[in-house]
Amino acid sequence: MYKMKKVVAIHQPDYIPWLGFYYKMAHCDTFVYLDDAQYSNEADHNVNVIKTPQGAYRLKIPVEQHLGDPICHVRTKDELKWKDKHLKTIRMNYCRAPFFDKYFSEYENIIRKEYHSIAELNMGINQYICSQFGIFPNIIKSSAMQITSAKEQRVIDICIQAGADIYLSGTGARVYQQEEHFTKQGLTLKYLDYKAIQYHQIWPKVGFMPNMSVIDYIFNCGFNWEYVERQVKELNHGDREFY
Repeated sequence: MYKMKKVVAIHQPDYIPWLGFYYKMAHCDTFVYLDDAQYSNEADHNVNVIKTPQGAYRLKIPVEQHLGDPICHVRTKDELKWKDKHLKTIRMNYCRAPFFDKYFSEYENIIRKEYHSIAELNMGINQYICSQFGIFPNIIKSSAMQITSAKEQRVIDICIQAGADIYLSGTGARVYQQEEHFTKQGLTLKYLDYKAIQYHQIWPKVGFMPNMSVIDYIFNCGFNWEYVERQVKELNHGDREFY
């Protein structure tokens, strides 16, 4: 009897990330949040970009962290009222968007909940967004897997523990991953075929701005995941390189 191959993807929990993050989630069976990776000020754990009439604007969450802290131990400084500031900025720049009135209050409710860490906040937001998009992979947190290896070997060990046949990787990892290391462990290494799509945005005088936070797409286009899939397929000329 033919056994379906299990696809596993891994990513650190980022703050309101771009559409490509959710595309990765949509094309795997199990998604592992690398929540015990070391927190980095260079990553998107607490920052992302929205569109304004003046161009791109960074929303940044103030956090309390110490060198070497894993993401799951980094606390958001809610006492600085960043939630009020972010929500006010989002309202000011998206209140004219077609789907703002329909979804902003739900989004606000998710943001205003209390979370123990930046990782829990990001995963909470993503859970809501994925449910609305109709994306439902099995979710695992790496902090619960008790894997002590590092770098590429850690990715391989996570895949093995998650029961993967295929590891679906972001394209940025091509520079350091070696396919034969995965093959030796019985894993097929495939790379994501996501390409930044275009869609309706407000503030047309600024021009289209790709790779904005997912909330830019949601407030402009709703939770229309079929459109994302269709556009990516067209950009890839109908091919799916990881199928």
